[in-house]
Amino acid sequence: MLWATSPALTEIENQVLDWLVDLLGLPQAWKTAVGPGGGVIQMSASDSTHVVHVVAREKAVARGASTDDLVAYGSSQAHSSVERGARIAGLRHVRLLEVDAAHALRPDRLQAAVADDLAGGLVPTIVTSAIGTTATGAVDPVAQISAISREHGLWHHVDAAWAGAAMCCAEHRRHQAGTEHADSYTFNPHKWLFTNFDCNVLWVADRAPLITTLSTQPPYLRNPASESGAVIDYRHWHVPSAGASAPSSSGGCCAATVPAACATTSASTIALAQEIGRRVDEHPALERIAPVSLRSCASATSRATRRPTRSPTPSTPRRPSTSPRRRSKMRGSSASPSARRTRPARTSSGCGRRSPAASAGRTERT
Repeated sequence: MLWATSPALTEIENQVLDWLVDLLGLPQAWKTAVGPGGGVIQMSASDSTHVVHVVAREKAVARGASTDDLVAYGSSQAHSSVERGARIAGLRHVRLLEVDAAHALRPDRLQAAVADDLAGGLVPTIVTSAIGTTATGAVDPVAQISAISREHGLWHHVDAAWAGAAMCCAEHRRHQAGTEHADSYTFNPHKWLFTNFDCNVLWVADRAPLITTLSTQPPYLRNPASESGAVIDYRHWHVPSAGASAPSSSGGCCAATVPAACATTSASTIALAQEIGRRVDEHPALERIAPVSLRSCASATSRATRRPTRSPTPSTPRRPSTSPRRRSKMRGSSASPSARRTRPARTSSGCGRRSPAASAGRTERT
């Protein structure tokens, strides 16, 4: 979206996303009004993840790396958008690394994988850590992953798609410790903050690489406001030329201006998940497969109560039907002439084929 097409919506999006920075306790430098970072509405967390993989690729290529040598990292529990984002960006090497007992990415495995790839002549490019994985709600050690990223020059993306909204409760912000050193962060207001689908937010610590990667300047989009450099053109912040700004002026605005309601809702949902986890632990036929994490409680049928698979039994031959209809077919002579099937008409050629009208809808055999 060009600023010139709707200055009001652009300014509202700027302001609301800056409010959300305060609501979630994120770094002040991620505010558009402060910089050098900034936020932008995307359609989904997958879109955000795909975009940052492209930005990371462009940064690596600008340093002289070949796209064939770039490597992306994530945990084996990471969302599928991590692997898909790497593919879309043209990164041929994707490492989905081992997790610990809580299903979180192990920093030692990341460090070892980066060292092995460097020794093999590859270029570690981007790592994605999760605050709340989809399957188990696991939270990766963001601070430790940030330290490894800074050491080796990786782009560090934080995926907090569903769990990010819980950060409006100060007591849960320990999960995002270290995000101040991340390069990008995404979460979905439409998953927990009274906002209609689709509304995803992507923040970047420095908006310059994002804008450089996605900017184009065709003559038909040039205008004095954009060329002045004094306004935000969000078309340079995401793949579509026109972005989804409506959520930022409706539900997102409500969520940002009523922090107490957001915190109350998040706290009650988290308490409900804890209660469900307690009941699962007490149930003889269920067991938790991961620790309760925020509003996520992953459970399955207990192994001790699962029924063994029965071996197939030989089928008993069916007895011939003795229904009146069956008996009528068996006694063809006694069936009335009107009940007998009329044979389709033959063609005059004498070759035995059915007429086109009679053979319509049937598979012709030769």
